[in-house]
Amino acid sequence: PHHPGDRRMTALAPPPVTVRPAGSSPHLLRWLIRLHRPALSAWLAFVLVLGGLLLWVGGPLTDAAVEGWKHYHACESGGCAYDPSAVVRYKNWYGYTTYAVLAAPALVAAWSGAALTSRELERGTAQLAWTQSVSPARWLAATLALPAVLVTVGSGLLVALHHWAWSAGQGGIDTAKDWFDVGTYAANGPATVALALAGLVSGALFGLLGRNSLVSLVGSLCATAFLWGATAFATPHLWPTVTRLSSLKNNVPAGSGIVVDQGLVTATGKHLSGHLCGSTTYQPCRTAYAKLDAVGYYSDYHPQSHYWPLQLTATAILLAVTAALTVTTFRVLARRTGPTPVLKGAAV
Repeated sequence: PHHPGDRRMTALAPPPVTVRPAGSSPHLLRWLIRLHRPALSAWLAFVLVLGGLLLWVGGPLTDAAVEGWKHYHACESGGCAYDPSAVVRYKNWYGYTTYAVLAAPALVAAWSGAALTSRELERGTAQLAWTQSVSPARWLAATLALPAVLVTVGSGLLVALHHWAWSAGQGGIDTAKDWFDVGTYAANGPATVALALAGLVSGALFGLLGRNSLVSLVGSLCATAFLWGATAFATPHLWPTVTRLSSLKNNVPAGSGIVVDQGLVTATGKHLSGHLCGSTTYQPCRTAYAKLDAVGYYSDYHPQSHYWPLQLTATAILLAVTAALTVTTFRVLARRTGPTPVLKGAAV
């Protein structure tokens, strides 16, 4: 038995749902837009500002940096002066925009964890929606649907613009990032969009599990960071590598790309991971290699032709994780709200 003054709750039991006459049911989507207008406006502003910066980086800044490198090469033999400011400016702003694109999943997770579900439950707006002929499941579906569309479109646009800005500098800027640079690789591909969606759903899940917005925010950020780290760690192993052999006369094994393993090849064909010293033109290295019976280098790596297989495989895995998180979120909501309430008919 519960004391009349005992206000403890073991579940988020929704109030009885009143069935309204046709045509009088609230416009749930419009209500959610009004409720989350500040966050939606902030996301739109973020996408527009960052998109504009990426256009600037891939356009005027890239053109100026290309000209700067042309002047530098022209001055190598003539002893003339050149202005490196354009090159430095491109390098700095390319880095800033890359970090910003990578931060999108974390921003989405923070917002969804703090506001999308937990704050609505704290303020009672979710429970209010459940009294307006809106079931908890329908409320959650509508709550996730609109942000999911905006996140997909916004993140996809930023990733496409970043890839364009990076491509514009290839071949003309000596210090342009390689395709396999960790930040560039992540910001250039659709896996970042899938990660943003995973952050959105994980935030909603922690919003239902957490007792307040702060706990939900921290939990969703940690979950998104874990997914990002796990994806980065697993990516090199998502597709078969290419093995390339090269001479010990080189300082390092040949092969440019995402390196999975490198080492020495012995006379019997055995691969010894590591043990890299340098070229055999250096006597200590020649001696070390002779003791190991090494006759060449090997390198297991992913060349640029593996870019899309790796990206698409990682994207598919993240989307599968997002689907599993979505199912879990709906199950948690069903458990916390209890059985479906009995509908009270209204006069028609």
